Amino acid sequence: MYRYFIIFFVFQLINFHVYSQELNYFGDLTQGGLIRGKVGEGTKIFLDEKPIKVSRDGLFIFGFGRNHSKESILKIIYKDGVIEEKVLNIKKREWETQKINNLPSKMVTPSKESLEIIRNNNIAISLARNIDTNEIWFMDNFIWPVKGTITGTYGTKRILNGQTKQPHYGIDIAAPRGTKILAPARGRVSLSDTNHYYTGGTIILDHGHGLSTAYLHLNKLNVLVGDEVQKGEVIGYVGSTGRSTGAHLDWRVNWFKVRIDPQLIVNEKM
Repeated sequence: MYRYFIIFFVFQLINFHVYSQELNYFGDLTQGGLIRGKVGEGTKIFLDEKPIKVSRDGLFIFGFGRNHSKESILKIIYKDGVIEEKVLNIKKREWETQKINNLPSKMVTPSKESLEIIRNNNIAISLARNIDTNEIWFMDNFIWPVKGTITGTYGTKRILNGQTKQPHYGIDIAAPRGTKILAPARGRVSLSDTNHYYTGGTIILDHGHGLSTAYLHLNKLNVLVGDEVQKGEVIGYVGSTGRSTGAHLDWRVNWFKVRIDPQLIVNEKM
């Protein structure tokens, strides 16, 4: 057991792969990071006392939000009843500030009627992000949904027309209008709508166990709710719909309500 503790400690330092008696996982132990892994048969895991879903093959996933605290406790209960607890040190990140001006006033301070539309949009998005299927597509090697210039990053503090708003939870990738958007991994369409107030043409894909990816400001949608898509399949086209100042894809990743940094789940460079 002491040998396994040393292995865990060394890999904890580089925040990449962690191996224990019947546990291995990979990802970034940082704010916005996503962890994916596998445990032995019959093993249960808990993150900060909350149970983490484990597939029949022992696969699991969890993540850390933008403002996650400096530590989390990972509790493992092995099949033989042995209990192990690990302290996960979560790296704190510094966030840049982005100022965007000349937006239509209705997109910064919506009317009462628009607020009702936004509320309904948010309900639909929340329902899609809370879907918890047994699929294990989240273990796929994710690819970029589109290639282009990164103009906005995850976690950025945003000031719109001089007003401080909520942080940006996605990554903005500028590309010509009509550029194909690809599914970064296998998934199932849980939301497909052409006219959300802020996000315009919007698609959300479910990848199993609460992991979802969202594609915002689309010019055209190529899929319907319930469609199953393969990695690399065209799901839509870049646009500038909703609250947008130019053609781009706003790509977002969630583990249920937890906002994940999309750049941390793709291994290849842009």
